[in-house]
Formats: sequence, structure tokens, C-alpha cells
Amino acid sequence: MCSHKGRAFVICLLRGIMNEHSMKKMASVEFSSTIVSLKEFPFSRRTNEEKAAIKQLGPPRPDLNIKQVSTKGEKAYTRSFNKNWYLRKTWLAGCHVANALFCYPCLLFHPEGNTADGTAWTIKGVTDMQHLSEKVKKHEKSKNHMDSCLKFSALGRVNIATHLDEGYRLAVLRYNDEVSKNRHILNRLIQCVKFCGIFELALRGKDETEGSTNPGIFRGLVDFVAELDEVFDDHLKTASVFKGTSKTIQNELLGCMLRVVRERIVEEVKAAKFVAIEAEETTDVSTQTQLVLVLRYIDSNNAVHERFFEFLPLSESTSTSIANVILERLNSLFSDDDREKLIAQAYDGASVMRGEKAGVQQKVREHFPNAHYVHCYAHQLNLIMQQATSHISKVKVFFSELSGISTFFSRSPKRTSILDQVVTRRLPRASATRWNFNSRIVSTVYENRADLIECFEAIKTSGSFDPLTVREASGYIRMLQDEDFVFFLSIFHSIMPHVDVLYQQLQQDIDAVLIQRALQKFTSSVQAIRNASSHQQVQGEPGAKRPRTALGEEEKQRMAKEICDTILAHTKERFSFTDHLVSATLLQGDLFGRYSNSFPIEALHATVKAYPMLDQ
Repeated sequence: MCSHKGRAFVICLLRGIMNEHSMKKMASVEFSSTIVSLKEFPFSRRTNEEKAAIKQLGPPRPDLNIKQVSTKGEKAYTRSFNKNWYLRKTWLAGCHVANALFCYPCLLFHPEGNTADGTAWTIKGVTDMQHLSEKVKKHEKSKNHMDSCLKFSALGRVNIATHLDEGYRLAVLRYNDEVSKNRHILNRLIQCVKFCGIFELALRGKDETEGSTNPGIFRGLVDFVAELDEVFDDHLKTASVFKGTSKTIQNELLGCMLRVVRERIVEEVKAAKFVAIEAEETTDVSTQTQLVLVLRYIDSNNAVHERFFEFLPLSESTSTSIANVILERLNSLFSDDDREKLIAQAYDGASVMRGEKAGVQQKVREHFPNAHYVHCYAHQLNLIMQQATSHISKVKVFFSELSGISTFFSRSPKRTSILDQVVTRRLPRASATRWNFNSRIVSTVYENRADLIECFEAIKTSGSFDPLTVREASGYIRMLQDEDFVFFLSIFHSIMPHVDVLYQQLQQDIDAVLIQRALQKFTSSVQAIRNASSHQQVQGEPGAKRPRTALGEEEKQRMAKEICDTILAHTKERFSFTDHLVSATLLQGDLFGRYSNSFPIEALHATVKAYPMLDQ
């Protein structure tokens, strides 16, 4: 037996040995808690004892030598890192190897990050001293950071109540089971709403009321899911407070889904490198004018996304009102430092939107200088052809008469029956918004003109039609035999195939290089038709009496040139914004051989001027 003093000595000796061992272990853990070690050996793969020790040590805080030289005006100044930042933000950690700042909790629990901002704080490190305050505030608001801080704070803590009270522990388990069940049920309801939305199905029947025999597609889908899911079926049968099938709950679910999606879009837009907007006026069922806003951007993985964002109400359709609505939304999406990311804006061709002095696009560019205005190419082609038909009065009359043929047959099944018997082909119906209707009807009438004359003759002589129909048929016979009508039909029949080809190319998702090639080919084709019109002569019907007001050969040639010139001039005007097309020529592979001998420095200057964020 040892004396009292002997036992005290042994205890002191053991404590000294343990302290020495602990100091060595803590030194080892301290090294393992550095940024470099945490990247090589992630926190998630360590033991609970090591995790607790790393938390106790806290983040490494070396004195970093970060210096950043900036200029403001003509004055240069240097920003450097101050260790006081460690006192202001307890989650900040420093790495002497990378000479950068990191977020310690995110590095432990979310080392990969999920946004460009999160990656900077866990992988690359932050060295931008000029915007450090802004980056810190932005990171603190991110979901990953808050989740990491919560996990870091709770690490190593034990809920004593679960150990002392078995009833409390069982209550917690029951509560968790109930939460899991409720989430499962809510997930089923959300999936049903999403299904109806994807296939554009009405959530409720037209006559859906309490006790109605028409429960609507949504309720029918819910019942179908319940047959396959016992938990969901039991909920629908036994729930007395919340079933989730009422229209109020459906609207709330839609609202929640909208908010979640919109928040995700905002996060992606703020992390994107380049963004473009598309806006179009529309009218809802209550005749309220509103603006549809679509965002197009490139995410951190260089994938292009196009997202509908929201409907913006408009008080009036003036350029000032529309621009104010758009700018209000854009200011909430972009900070002052991110304004250069908006590189394009696309609207319709109305002068209110595209005006270079007072249009919406110009008002937006005053705040976002890189937001170049680009009009929908397919829509521009429609406007070009409409201008060609409205600026020349005789052409406008020609298309009015031509569309009347389609209307004549579409108003009566009896007339359509004769058309099917004689021509064996239906005429395209008129469309107020799509130019390809005019293209199709020109082709149909040109190829079946003789059969159409025979069809109108049959209507005129059958004796089974009313006098108004007979009178209209006689008028269409004279029109189809008219020399001027045949001339316009011939000239547009030669132009329309090129219009159709260009229209299809512009409708496709193609790049600027292909667009420029398609425009050049279209312009060359129309120019060739213009040149050939000087040698063409259009003959009328044999034996037909030439009207005194008919066009002479010289006037026909002049009219053909005027039609082609109008199309060419408006094509040049509508596609006048060429900065992005000029930029695209730098990536045109078939020109690289020429560029090796003579590089297009003008195109490079135009590109950098159009997009200042590029490094020349």
C-alpha cells in the first residue's frame, strides 16, 4: 500500500503524462484542422473525437498578406487584409498556403458548395478585398451558410431530456413519424398539382361544387394515386382537418411552388455570368394589359436556361411606363456591380419598344449599357413582308383579293364540297399574325389557278347557289384571269419559297453565324429575282380582253423591282443591329484561314465595344 503522499505523487505523474499526451494529440488535431488538411482529409470522414477537437480549436486565423491595387478615377490605392475581420466574423478562417479567406463552417459541412458564391468560400478562397464586405453579407444570407453554422453549433451537444425521460424520447419519435407522414402526403398532393400543370389540365371541373358529380381532373388524379398508396388513401378517408383537395389548398400549393421556383431562379441569375431578358405585352381574360418577363442566362456549368419569371402589370402602354416596370424588376435582380451581366434585351418590333431615342430599349440601356436590343428574327421577317404589302397599294389590294378566295370557301360546306371535287385540295385559312399563311395561299392558287377557275365556273352554272354566291364566283373568275393579278401571283410565287426557307431557319435555335449566312443567302436570292424581272413577261389568258387600266410591261418591271427593293431595304433596316453578328464572325471556322493572314481587327474592336466585359 502506498502512503497518501505516494498516491498523490502517482496521480500527479499520471496527470503529467496525460497532459503531455493530450498536448501532442491536440497539436496533431490542430494541424489537421488547417484549411489544407481539411481539403485533403474531409471533415465528414473524421471520427467524432476528432470532430469535437477540431470544433474546440476553432478556425485557423493566420495574418494573411493579401493586397489589392485598385484605381478610382486617376488615383490608385491599395487595399490589404486586416486581422480585425476575424473578430467581426467568427466564421472566417484563413489559409497561409492559399493566402485567402474561407468560411470555416461551410468548409466542414458543405465543402463542395452549390453556387458560385459557395464555391469561392470553400474551394477557391476569397481574395477580393475591395468587395469583401459585400461578399461577406451575401454569403451570410445563403442557405448553405446558415445550415452549416447551425450544424457547427450543434456539433457535440446532447439532448439530456431524451436520456432522462423515456416518454419524452418516444414522443419525439412519434412526432418525427407524424412529420414524415405529413411530408409524404403533401408530396403526393404537390405531385398531382405538378402533373396537371405539366399537361395544362384544369385543376377543377367546370361545375365543381360541394356534392357535384364532376369532381375535376385533380380530384380524379388524387383518387387514382390513393389506390396505389395506402398511407395517402388512409389520410383521405380519416382526415377531419386537412385533406388538401380544396381549391384554396391547391392555390396555396401553387403559390408556394411559385415562390420556391422564383427564389431558385433569382439565385441562378445572381450567380450567372451573362443574362438576357425577353418581354412581350399581352392581355388577360379581364382585358388587363400585362408584361410577360422571361429570363435567359448561363449558369455556373455553362448551361443555357430560359425561364418564365412573372407577369408584370401595366398601367399604360407607353415607353416610359413599360421601361419603369422592367427597370424596377431588373434593379431587384442586379446589384450595381452586376449590371454589366445583362447583355441583351428582346421585345417586339413596335416603335414604342425599339425606338433608338425614346423607346423602351434605349431607356433600359441608360441603366444597363451592355443590354443590346435584339429583335425576334422570325417576327422581324413577318414585319418585313407586311411592310412590302402595305407600302405598295397595288400589292395590298392583291393580297386582300387573294385572301378572299379562302374566305369564300370556308363560309359554306356546300362551296367546300365543290372545291374538293374539282380542285381536290383545301385552301389555307387566313391568319392575322403569321405570314406563312400568305405564302401557302400564293403557292396553292398559283399551282391550281386553272382548276379554281373551273370550280368557280361550276358554281356559276350549277343553278343551285344563291345570287350572291354566283355574283362572287363571277368576280373571282375575272380576278383569276386578270393579267395584273397573274403578274403579282407570279412574282410572289418566285419570292415566297425563299421567304419560307428563311422563316424556318430563323425559327430554329441557331447561332448568330448561321443567321448571318441565312440573311445573306436570302438577300442574294431576292436580288437575283429583281435582276431577272427585267427580262420576264407575264402573259394573260389567251383571247382575254386587256383592260384599259392594266399595267404595261415597263410598269410591271418597275413594280417587280419596287417589291424586291422594299423587301431588301426593310431586311437591311430590321437586321441593322450587327454588333453581335460581327462578333460571331470571329468564331466562323471557314474564315480562320483568311484570319491567319489578315486578322479582322475591326471586328474585334466592334466586339469589345459591344461587350466591354470581354478582355481584348
